[in-house]
Amino acid sequence: MNSIIREAGPNGTRRNREDDSMTRSEWLAAMLRIADPVLDNLAEGKLRANLPTVFHPNRADFTHLEALGRTVCGIAPWLELGGLTGEEAVTQAHYRDLTRRAIRMAVDPDSPDYMNFSKGYGQALVDAAFLAHGVVRAPRQLGACLDDDTRRLLAKALRDTRVFTPFVCNWLLFSAMVEAALFVLGEPDCDMTRVDYAVNMHQSWYKGDGLYGDGPDFHWDYYNSFVIHPMLLDVVRTFEYKGRDYDKLLPILTERSARYAAILERLIAPDGTYPIIGRSITYRFGAFQLLAQAALSGFLPEDVAPAQVRCALSAVIARTLKSPMFDENGWLLPGVYGEQPGLAEGYISTGSLYLCESVFLPLGLSPDAPFWRDPDQPWTAKKLWAGADMPCDHALE
Repeated sequence: MNSIIREAGPNGTRRNREDDSMTRSEWLAAMLRIADPVLDNLAEGKLRANLPTVFHPNRADFTHLEALGRTVCGIAPWLELGGLTGEEAVTQAHYRDLTRRAIRMAVDPDSPDYMNFSKGYGQALVDAAFLAHGVVRAPRQLGACLDDDTRRLLAKALRDTRVFTPFVCNWLLFSAMVEAALFVLGEPDCDMTRVDYAVNMHQSWYKGDGLYGDGPDFHWDYYNSFVIHPMLLDVVRTFEYKGRDYDKLLPILTERSARYAAILERLIAPDGTYPIIGRSITYRFGAFQLLAQAALSGFLPEDVAPAQVRCALSAVIARTLKSPMFDENGWLLPGVYGEQPGLAEGYISTGSLYLCESVFLPLGLSPDAPFWRDPDQPWTAKKLWAGADMPCDHALE
């Protein structure tokens, strides 16, 4: 387990090289370095005792579920991946068990780390939805492989979030994602009204060229990647054959998502930086969740090769990891490049920051997939700023 991290370098990120290319082992080491404090502490019933809450302490009632849900949301595809061999398979088996034990601690009322799924003004719904997204992304390992008691307790915890009425914005997808996870867990009472309302409202908020409003208004931020495209796609895919014409809607949503993935790829500069725009920017490279999901799920545009996405995301990850983004105990610090608490809105806590794990979704691809197998390839901005000639960009009609 630890030798993969040692191979990647003494700080658990990457070996010293002049370029910012990263191997699969280095991606895995980076993902696990971020996840380890959350999962290790929670599996031992020590997360509440050890997760820092001095940053925005008024968020202490929510931060633990934030940390778990957002971590699981990102690592789930790797946990679900079958067919691994050798050392990575051994590591994966350990983290499958560790994650299931962490979930049990979170949903067991007798646990010292039993989490808040029903109190407050609705933040628990947000964070339960990210945990639910992890279940949807890993239906075998975080659904079928849970013991019966843990599955029952998890389903109850997710149902508890129904006490909240979501705001009429991207929050509608949080309610829908909870219902999707209940469906995946085999629960018979998923509420399709919540699902249909979220899906239909987002169709009315589509602005064109791959972008949705966050509610009726458009916001220049990364919420199309943090929440809207990833959750909308996976909710509709979960209920594709429930008789609501979701099977006909899914190709339309996928085409829009592919266009937004192309836009995200073009936002990555040759040095791995990207525009610092909008709220929740301290989720760091989680801003590229949708691009990572497009690589994982195979809906990248034809002119965007998997290898160039690997290299582009590697540049972002490597650039960010060069900064002091961890405290002395390995917990994430608020910021984009190092500790920059001024960039964090009042709703951001330490647990919130773990949405950055969603950049690692392509680890759910086999090591033999083109994303990992193909030679390094420059991404769009790197090509253009080196003087290459390329076809011009076009909006999605």
